Amino acid sequence: MSEESRIPSTRPGGRSARVRAEVVTATLAEVTEKGYDGLTVDAVATRSGVHKATLYRRWGGVDGLVAEALTASADQPWPLPDTGDLAGDLRLITHEAFAVFTDPDLGPTPTALIAAAQRSDTGAAALRAFFTARHRQAAAVAERAIERGELPAGTDGAEVVRAATAPLYYRLFVSGEPLDARTAERAADAAALAARAGLFTPEAD
Repeated sequence: MSEESRIPSTRPGGRSARVRAEVVTATLAEVTEKGYDGLTVDAVATRSGVHKATLYRRWGGVDGLVAEALTASADQPWPLPDTGDLAGDLRLITHEAFAVFTDPDLGPTPTALIAAAQRSDTGAAALRAFFTARHRQAAAVAERAIERGELPAGTDGAEVVRAATAPLYYRLFVSGEPLDARTAERAADAAALAARAGLFTPEAD
């Protein structure tokens, strides 16, 4: 199959979507097994069955492949909790992050992908976009809390979620300190308390 027939440039679905999925799957597998330093276009081409010339043309190299994997991850649906209580919602969000990153089967892939993204400007930009999209989506838990009268009007929901999850990522990717369920719960509770105190409103800036 030729490169042209494998990847039509005029429509996002069909073969193009399948090829994208195959390339992302191969990239995630390769970066999980070998890390950023061992990630190569040749290996992704072999694993995905997509010609390496196509990979270079569409993604430019390994940094573009890492960025595409993050973009694809951001596109995945993320069902948000709705417990009727901000602290409860934030606890479930932080527990999910804790559970994923500390799971011996699930954790290595997102850990390796984030580590790889930090190795290039292209990857870092995609990582920022990924977290921005996730925080914006998760802001709904704070917006619901505002509607319930639980939080002050004008509370920045994305900042609330950032405050809840930041201690987890600090331990995972900066300090290397152990992460446990109690730490995840405490981070959620602290963010909820700060939000209720109005620390994430424009007046607090």
